[in-house]
Amino acid sequence: MKIATVLGTRPEIIKMAPIIDEIARRGIDQIVLHTGQHYDEEMSDAFFRDLEIPAPDYNIHVGSGTHGRQTGLMMKGIEEVLINEKPDIVLVQGDTNAVLAGALVASKLHIAVGHVEAGLRSFDMTMPEELNRRAADVCSSMYFIPTEESAINLLAEGFSRKNLIITGNTVVDACFRHLEIARKKGFSQKSLASLNIEEMDNILTLTMHRAENVDDKRRVTHIIEALKELDYMNIIFPIHPRTKNTLQNFGLFDELNDLGHVHIIKPIGYLDFLQLTSLSTLILTDSGGLQEEAITLDVPALTLRYNTERPETVTAGGNILVGADKDAILKYVKKIVEDEDFAQKMKKAENPYGQGDAAKRTVDAIVDYYDEGLLDIVAPEDIMTSFTRKMMNVEDDITVAEFETDNNALIHMVFDGKKMIFPKDDLNIKGMMITYDERE
Repeated sequence: MKIATVLGTRPEIIKMAPIIDEIARRGIDQIVLHTGQHYDEEMSDAFFRDLEIPAPDYNIHVGSGTHGRQTGLMMKGIEEVLINEKPDIVLVQGDTNAVLAGALVASKLHIAVGHVEAGLRSFDMTMPEELNRRAADVCSSMYFIPTEESAINLLAEGFSRKNLIITGNTVVDACFRHLEIARKKGFSQKSLASLNIEEMDNILTLTMHRAENVDDKRRVTHIIEALKELDYMNIIFPIHPRTKNTLQNFGLFDELNDLGHVHIIKPIGYLDFLQLTSLSTLILTDSGGLQEEAITLDVPALTLRYNTERPETVTAGGNILVGADKDAILKYVKKIVEDEDFAQKMKKAENPYGQGDAAKRTVDAIVDYYDEGLLDIVAPEDIMTSFTRKMMNVEDDITVAEFETDNNALIHMVFDGKKMIFPKDDLNIKGMMITYDERE
């Protein structure tokens, strides 16, 4: 068996490192293809050294550009590699243009696609990430899903539960793995080391890069107005180059930079950032991945967005959506700092993403699919049978697997009277409402 992994950005490298490790540990043939979507040394290439994983076998160096141009160049480069290497499955992770390109190319070549972190939904179609993750799911054969809630998203869209594997999120594996590496190395970035982070209290780590915030002068002004009043916090702001340019164009950068409690620094290496996160009192961010890392590291998060594809972090209590609302930002920062019970409740929120074995579960499932011949993408030879989609309240004492066998059916959704439940084989569905397909 040969597994190909397509990577394009820093978060993908971080989250796929445990899976790449696990594949190597088992001696499975693999190739890693880096699209070069993040093209400077600080944002990508050095990661492979820092995270102690081998350099990619291929780098197609697409660089930055419009969505169409960048995705098109990726597709061309990925196609050439996959035709030459002929892997049994291509793994993509998340919701970037690299994910879209990798999934489209592999599926067109009749190569199985495994989507790591499948099923996430913000339900905001103005976000390019939402378009990418939905398209990748349509192209996939295997879905490695972080939580039951994300699995239910896919069930609601008509995907078969047979291909949905709830693994937990590799962000947990990655945080544990990489924090250990980071602590061995200590802080390395000069701009960060000079701040004496370890001697600071009330650290607020800020990240802000999404277009809906930084390209909207009204929103970003409201956020900065809130930051001005947080003078009891030590705000560490590793600023993305694009964010810095936008703030300068709006005439807001100098105003923010002049605040004594705000420390604007250059983007820092991931290992430094992970240590900074772990030492923070709270995180203020519009990042998706950082919402996951914060709850894994027991750090309260306030998210500068009006929706999130990580709603489990909000439901668990470790994350609060504050949008660009100045009053909400000030209210919750103050509450976290001054109300110890409230802060502890956020810190101790149960992590919905598992215990750190997502990589093992993912590779286990791939091996099982390969052994059973389920990775083969071939044209059907049987004439399609018709089916009837039904809904019923189950009165019998019966499991999902037993019901499907007895009725030649496939269950899609299960409702227990309060919430939707993922239909695992051994789930007893007596007294529950189900939707299912019954084959003729």
